[in-house]
Amino acid sequence: MGMAMFYHLTRRPMEDTLAMLLGRAAGAGWKVAVRGTDRARLEWLDMKLWQGPADGFPAHGLAGGAHDAVQPVLLTTQEGPAGNGARCVMSIDGAPVTPLEVADLERVCVLFDGNDPHALDVARAQWKVLKDAGVPAQYWSEESGSWEKKAGT
Repeated sequence: MGMAMFYHLTRRPMEDTLAMLLGRAAGAGWKVAVRGTDRARLEWLDMKLWQGPADGFPAHGLAGGAHDAVQPVLLTTQEGPAGNGARCVMSIDGAPVTPLEVADLERVCVLFDGNDPHALDVARAQWKVLKDAGVPAQYWSEESGSWEKKAGT
């Protein structure tokens, strides 16, 4: 069974934390699906990732291309298995994840904006659903200036 990790963003923009997590996933040898809820937002994220530093650039593509299957990171709005065979899903902007999905993957990361009350409500609901289903989960906060585990297994 995989694990769900919740990242409560309060200091850094989502795209910075996402780039850090994508680097860690690459180090573990995992293909990743970054799941969002809005195609335009994923197109914006695609551009932000292209503008990052060359030494930390996460090779990626937007879902729907001819080479989805070989992308190490696939930006998608699709629920369920990703077109690249991802072993890790990173949920942004409240994109849904299910307990069964976490069980089938190595890792699910839920990134949420701690300064947005709606995003907090969505993340709390996701946490409850996963924990009630017995999914191993951790909650991480950057409130102190560095990432600290605040709850979970």
